Amino acid sequence: MVILKMVKDDRKLKTEIEDLTHKWKRALADYQNLERRIAAEKEDFVKFSSSSLISKILPALDSLEKAQKYLNDEGLDLALKQLRQVLEEEGLERMEVLGRQFDPVEMECCELCQGDEEKVIEEVQPGYRLGGKVLRCAQVKVGQEEEKQ
Repeated sequence: MVILKMVKDDRKLKTEIEDLTHKWKRALADYQNLERRIAAEKEDFVKFSSSSLISKILPALDSLEKAQKYLNDEGLDLALKQLRQVLEEEGLERMEVLGRQFDPVEMECCELCQGDEEKVIEEVQPGYRLGGKVLRCAQVKVGQEEEKQ
């Protein structure tokens, strides 16, 4: 009788140890996942911390590019190249939209023109990505076939 009780107690202890081991492993896995998620969030924070400043600089860059188009000044051209280089080093990339299919995620249609259906005919304002994410949508004119009368 005593031996049967010891065997039952032994089985109960083994079951309890297995249960606690399982819970410990689950808690350890949850903690490791939490560490990975926090590290990824920190990386994203560092990667996109400059996005607010860059967003404020983009209108000035647009104005300088328009001025350069009309003035054709070598000094202004050099300053623009330097500014673009700094922005590219920070991860900013200009979206190429001319001739592409209209994509509402990356583009904003400001006018419909005669041309190939759903194709970008003209870029009104450039769009930019920062770290692969859209920072500013491109404003474009999109082609639309003429209605047959």
